[in-house]
Amino acid sequence: MNFRLTLIALIALLSFNLSGQKTEKVYKAKITTTFGDMIIKLHNDTPIHRDNFIKNVENGWYDGTLFHRVMPFFMAQGGDPNSVGAAPDQALGSDRCTTLPAEIKSHYFHKKGAIAAARLPDGANPEKRSSGCQFFVVQGYVHNDAQLKNMETDNFKFSDIAAAYYKTVGGAPFLDMNYTIFGEVIEGLEVIDLICAMRTGGKVTDRPNTDVMMKIEMID
Repeated sequence: MNFRLTLIALIALLSFNLSGQKTEKVYKAKITTTFGDMIIKLHNDTPIHRDNFIKNVENGWYDGTLFHRVMPFFMAQGGDPNSVGAAPDQALGSDRCTTLPAEIKSHYFHKKGAIAAARLPDGANPEKRSSGCQFFVVQGYVHNDAQLKNMETDNFKFSDIAAAYYKTVGGAPFLDMNYTIFGEVIEGLEVIDLICAMRTGGKVTDRPNTDVMMKIEMID
């Protein structure tokens, strides 16, 4: 009996970290592409977007979809269900997804590898609601102090951590506080460089001339 009680107590302790807080589950997914895999981690403090993305993945929603909008030194966007088997001259990006309320957090920023939800522009979407399926992966580029300073206002300043990333790893700082960032690439960051290097400008602007297909699965 004493051994059993000790075992139960040990299991209980293992479910808590050193600060006494219960350990949060880390949700990860693998995006398989023509150029290899990107492993992404989802943010637990954007639960609406996290859970929606997991649901889409588990339903196979993204399998066979394309990175249909690619802009070098900016980002690659995908997830439109209409892109599955799309003809080369088919314009994409007008999805049939529902929208999600914004979960914009000031501690997340558009560093290289950030995963953010696509959305309609402010004019048609003042609440900054997100697409329920389309997302983009940031590539961006390296900025200097002067460039970052010019983007700041009286009401918005880059944190020291964000500025450090933007000056070394790179990203798209002008997007900050405008899109919901719900994850980030933690392995395979070079894949986004390869996708963003694809030739575009054929029959549909910003769509790669050769399709870049994806498949996504949740992983442990």
